[in-house]
Amino acid sequence: MQCSLCGSETILYSEAHNRKYYKCPQCKGILLDSIYFLSTEAEKERYRLHENDVHDLGYQKFVSPIVNAINEKYKSNHKGLDFGSGKDSVIAYQLQKKGYNISTYDPFFDPDNNALQTKYDYIACCEVIEHFNNPTKEFKLLHSLLHKGGILFCKTNLHDESINFDSWWYKNDATHVFFYSYDTLHWVQQKFKFKTIEVANDLIIFTK
Repeated sequence: MQCSLCGSETILYSEAHNRKYYKCPQCKGILLDSIYFLSTEAEKERYRLHENDVHDLGYQKFVSPIVNAINEKYKSNHKGLDFGSGKDSVIAYQLQKKGYNISTYDPFFDPDNNALQTKYDYIACCEVIEHFNNPTKEFKLLHSLLHKGGILFCKTNLHDESINFDSWWYKNDATHVFFYSYDTLHWVQQKFKFKTIEVANDLIIFTK
């Protein structure tokens, strides 16, 4: 099976929970076999179950690494986008309370293609990139939406060889179809010509 990120031939990596996962020797990504992808409606139904109350303190804490990073690097007059914002965007809610100019886009709940017709100073992708059925297409889009010098803030759980993939809880969400390592992120940086990358725990910062 070809890697959905770099196109290389992959090797079978795991058959946990009766689903096959493949690892790419080129970009080091791990991907779910596409035959196990949910239908569009089933995927949307799964997202409807997410408890994304913008007033929930736990949810606010969860997204705080991205919100705090944006607060540190940008002012309210800069233009931002929450890409993959879900039913309710706590990132946009938190920043808009401070007067920030941030729009939202979600292919299921906020599919406003007008949001994809402009350029941004920064883009937030919180727990989004692991859902990419076609990460090449999505990273190309995200790069194109940024001004030169703009920043893509991502948050996802990274895999490394110290983690037993078969028992790793993060893969158990049926909508999680692509998993990244540090090597994968650096491959993304080089392929899509991001100038720099910073990785601190689960926060990933790509600068165009």
